[in-house]
Amino acid sequence: MSVSLAHQSLEELGGNSSVLARQRRDHAELDRLMRHCESAGLSVAERRATFREIVRLTFSHAFAEETVLWPALRRLVPDGEELTARVEEEHQQINDLVAEILSAEPNGPWPERLVSDAFALIRQDIRDEEDVLLPRLQEALGHDATRLRRLGSAWESVRRTAPTRPHPAVSRRPPGNALAGVPLSAVDRARDALSPLTGPRGRSFTTTLTAAVFAACVVAALRHWRR
Repeated sequence: MSVSLAHQSLEELGGNSSVLARQRRDHAELDRLMRHCESAGLSVAERRATFREIVRLTFSHAFAEETVLWPALRRLVPDGEELTARVEEEHQQINDLVAEILSAEPNGPWPERLVSDAFALIRQDIRDEEDVLLPRLQEALGHDATRLRRLGSAWESVRRTAPTRPHPAVSRRPPGNALAGVPLSAVDRARDALSPLTGPRGRSFTTTLTAAVFAACVVAALRHWRR
């Protein structure tokens, strides 16, 4: 019987660098950020800043799942198609809702109801992944720590260079998501202003470099799972 990731030790998950441990850490950070965003006493500006952190983590995390993990689950688990279709639908709902929130007037009132709905969807997605999908992937890999670490490296490479904003019209599956993700990642990360480079030439260089790195990571991940 599958055991939720929430109830497993780090050793059972395959160690600190396994994909299961990496997933659980991201989920814990998302939970922390959502609870902070919901806490009393925050100004609207503070809530918006925290929400932007949640958005960046949510969408890079989900993109890496859709590019690396769910194709593996579909290949390795008999009902993987059904399992991944359900979580992909959740991802699409989160995409649509967050896109609506981000399109609202930035100086308007805090969209509490929409944010609450988005957080409920994210929390449901986390439960489905930790209780069902990821334990099934763990079983299919035979609890092999080496394979879980290799998968974790591929997932992390894509996550670190993935799009960081909602793109509801983009396919949830490779190769469509990977092809669209190259330019989207570059644009998203330039908008997030993560690079210390400034000015038009610096921004152009950063955009090009990010796209190249992202493309290389996606190609490497796809090759890994075609072996």
